[in-house]
Amino acid sequence: MAGTWVFVEQKDGNIRKVTFEMLSELKKGGDEVSAVLFGKGVEGLATDLAKYGADKVYVADDDVFAAYNTGAYVAQITAMIKEYKPNCVLFAHSFNGRDMASRLAQKLDAGLATDAVAAEITAGKGIFTRAIYAGKAIAKVEVAGDPVLATIRPGVWDVGDTAGAGEVVKPALAVTPADVYQVQKSFAATVSARPDLAEAAIVVSGGRGCKGAEGITLVEQLADVLGAAVGGSRASVDSGWLGHEYQVGQTGKVVLPNLYIACGISGAIQHLAGMSSSKNIAAINTDTEAPIFNVSDFGVVSDLFKTIPLLIGELKK
Repeated sequence: MAGTWVFVEQKDGNIRKVTFEMLSELKKGGDEVSAVLFGKGVEGLATDLAKYGADKVYVADDDVFAAYNTGAYVAQITAMIKEYKPNCVLFAHSFNGRDMASRLAQKLDAGLATDAVAAEITAGKGIFTRAIYAGKAIAKVEVAGDPVLATIRPGVWDVGDTAGAGEVVKPALAVTPADVYQVQKSFAATVSARPDLAEAAIVVSGGRGCKGAEGITLVEQLADVLGAAVGGSRASVDSGWLGHEYQVGQTGKVVLPNLYIACGISGAIQHLAGMSSSKNIAAINTDTEAPIFNVSDFGVVSDLFKTIPLLIGELKK
């Protein structure tokens, strides 16, 4: 058996932090840890993956992998699993990771645990801890089989620097034209100088209490002073003040920053499901009974239109 595999989340040669988190955590267990890297012109990234624990790096480098493609990616990794027989394959709980893991589970008739925050992996079995009921309860899910599949929530594990050997393995190309049933014609990226919301160390979010674009502008100004990402509740997204890509919560993104600042957010259970595991939570709200204060480490009962400008002023000093 070929130990545990981590599928590498990367775009344009930039590896997402969650990949390093998974490699670092698995390296502590002593089993062989391998990275699986798909892309075009990406073999040079093997050195970075080895630095964080990859004993082997399986590199599938071809034009067909230049952009994420469900059919091609699943066909390739399916062939690799059948050849090298890993005990477990982990993916990031991201848009691509969820898509690929679920398709792969169906293809292999394998068990899959999603959005895990902890893992205990042995040959033929994995026990994964995951939040259920919008974060109100924790469940341990056992997945048996060869291989075990799971998606891991970004931010739940720390990045270490225990290096692996980084041996590069180049599997044969297994993709056929029939596997490429979707083609990306173009991609228009949202360009922002702010950190990625899912991986940011600090997140400043705005809710219904922002009352409109003026309040969201204050949230953005505070975020920029702190070098933070901007987020929002479903209410602010549904109102059109922020795009859906900024939504934090059960139907948005799950974040685990060192500091989460909730501005004008009441704290509905759906929102708490996306941010309640943050290491430190600060809330600004005029309602003393707002549920957000039940999970906050720091709370300010005040109008955000008064508090945020004062806070920005003090931070700039």
